[in-house]
Amino acid sequence: MTERSETLFEAVGGIDALRRLSSTFYDAVLADPLLAPVFADFTRTHVEHVVVWLAEVFGGPTGFTDELGGHQALLRSHLGLSITEEQRLRWMELMTAAVEKELPGDELLRRRVVEYFDWGTRIARDVSADPVGQDLGDPGPTPRWSWNGLV
Repeated sequence: MTERSETLFEAVGGIDALRRLSSTFYDAVLADPLLAPVFADFTRTHVEHVVVWLAEVFGGPTGFTDELGGHQALLRSHLGLSITEEQRLRWMELMTAAVEKELPGDELLRRRVVEYFDWGTRIARDVSADPVGQDLGDPGPTPRWSWNGLV
């Protein structure tokens, strides 16, 4: 187990770093022929929602749960997208490149962040196979990711 006193949110550089990471990533996604169609309804508000989600997941403020619908809302936003494994892997390539460009050079930090994205994109892919309006039941609280993975 890794013992570090700071959260991943603090280690990445807080909200500003997550905003840079998300902007860099979505600029690449929207230019990518494989992924751009998945984001056909994309708005810049999406980037800010992702920033707020990541802040909470990585141990920062709980704004996504408090103001944007929590875990249920995030999962529901993926319904009906029919994300393929090829698209998920491309998503991971672009996010890994954004992590390398925008986050501190701490290799363990980068590895933990990318591990979260790998875990999360598998869930998003699975949920995306269900139709819009599908009852997801209670997915529980927004997950938290730490230096040791899922908390």
